[in-house]
Amino acid sequence: MSLYVNAKKRLGDFVLDVEFSSEKGVSGLLGASGCGKSVTLQCIAGIIKPDKGKIVLNGTTLYDSQREINLPPQARRVGYLFQNYALFPNMTVEQNIACGLRHEKNRSLRKKAVAEMINRMRLNGLEKHRPQQLSGGQQQRTALARILVGQPEILLLDEPFSALDSHLRDQLLVELRDILKTFDKDTLIVTHSRDEAYKLCNTLAVMDSGRILSMGDTKNMFADPGTRVGATITGCKNIIEAEKAGDTCVKVPAWGITFDTGRSVRDDLCAIGIRAHSFYADHWGNHRATTNSFPIRILEEIEDPFEWTIKFMFRDQSPGSDAVWWRMAKNRRKTMDLPDRLAVDPKDILLLIDKEQQERVTGLL
Repeated sequence: MSLYVNAKKRLGDFVLDVEFSSEKGVSGLLGASGCGKSVTLQCIAGIIKPDKGKIVLNGTTLYDSQREINLPPQARRVGYLFQNYALFPNMTVEQNIACGLRHEKNRSLRKKAVAEMINRMRLNGLEKHRPQQLSGGQQQRTALARILVGQPEILLLDEPFSALDSHLRDQLLVELRDILKTFDKDTLIVTHSRDEAYKLCNTLAVMDSGRILSMGDTKNMFADPGTRVGATITGCKNIIEAEKAGDTCVKVPAWGITFDTGRSVRDDLCAIGIRAHSFYADHWGNHRATTNSFPIRILEEIEDPFEWTIKFMFRDQSPGSDAVWWRMAKNRRKTMDLPDRLAVDPKDILLLIDKEQQERVTGLL
């Protein structure tokens, strides 16, 4: 099972220019709103026609500008889950699901397939309910059932949790993850949420301004996003301009310090990132930092439900520069005084380049 996408599309001032492949499993496109994630899905589904390129799904060419191939959406065997689920309000659960079998003429086969999908999606007892009588989770499962009953070759999920409150979102994320485990073909999810991407996707591509900046294993993408945009999108709070200062060292002029990264530093490095949870107090417990330990002064303490956010500045930090963020577990704050020095492990320093410095990315999701 595989998907290959090479799509270029101009929409006013916006230009989409992406190329990637994905193999069997759950892949994700992560990026801010307006970066081109949904446009990419719509090109795959046949809702939008690219200006140029080629899209191939499991050996079937869906679109090829050179060969003038452009299959209509209904011929692509693509299951598209819209943000609002797009259920028919005047139809019951079983009627909505049956819409996914519009080409099946045998009534008994259609009825059997719908019944099996209702059981699979745990919609038993809701067959005669209409969408407005369902919870958010039940609506989502009904929409997925309508897609899956048609046996698509790929699932395309467009911001599946964007309209939900946080409690329902967490509940449905777990449910969706369980459903996707039973789907033995490709799934491509677009999201602006780093939490959703991390929990659902095996592989991940970071998008910005219509282009893919980086891609790879999801956990590796969070550990080493590669670009300033990638670090921002994956939730890094501390991103600061830096310059190479030796084979393994980087200098941060605004902070007045030099870090040892423990690895080779690229000549085109422009910034570093340090996640707020990566700092630690080297005098707590028996741990003593052997490198990258610096004096600080605390500016502000912010209490969150389950942690503390501490804003601080390094001793020699430029007065006009932004405060640095440190997040710590609440139970540690109860038993320890705040430190006057913080340290960071070399491996937790993200080495970043600008997207303009990076060549156009193509690769395997």
